Amino acid sequence: MESVEGVDVRLVREYPVEPIVRLYRAGGWWHDHYDVSHVPPMVRGSFAFAVAVVEATGETVGMGRCLSDGASDAYIQDVIVDPAYRGAGIGRRIVDCLLDACRKAGILWIGVVAEPEAVAFYEREGFSPLPGFVAMRYRAGD
Repeated sequence: MESVEGVDVRLVREYPVEPIVRLYRAGGWWHDHYDVSHVPPMVRGSFAFAVAVVEATGETVGMGRCLSDGASDAYIQDVIVDPAYRGAGIGRRIVDCLLDACRKAGILWIGVVAEPEAVAFYEREGFSPLPGFVAMRYRAGD
């Protein structure tokens, strides 16, 4: 897909639940037992939460967020672009927006846990593997 004109990528502190859940579903990261009431505090509680919106229609076509204490380390996660809009540079713009928010706060250690098919994308954005480290997740309550 060619670059999409008229897509605004911006940081938000609040956002409607429905487009966020739709994007999580598109990414395969939403399960029916998840509680939609957790979405608003998730958006507010993120150090930075970016959305990509088609200006002409208001459609939300991408999102991503960054978790941090605002002073030291940060972690980018949940970068999702609607499948119909992938390959147009929207994911890169979302990551750049999140990285910019970190740099403005003086945060220079920024990590990401990438799915295998996303490694090349993040490497193009300046990330590199951390040899000797393994990403882990607490699995209770799955």
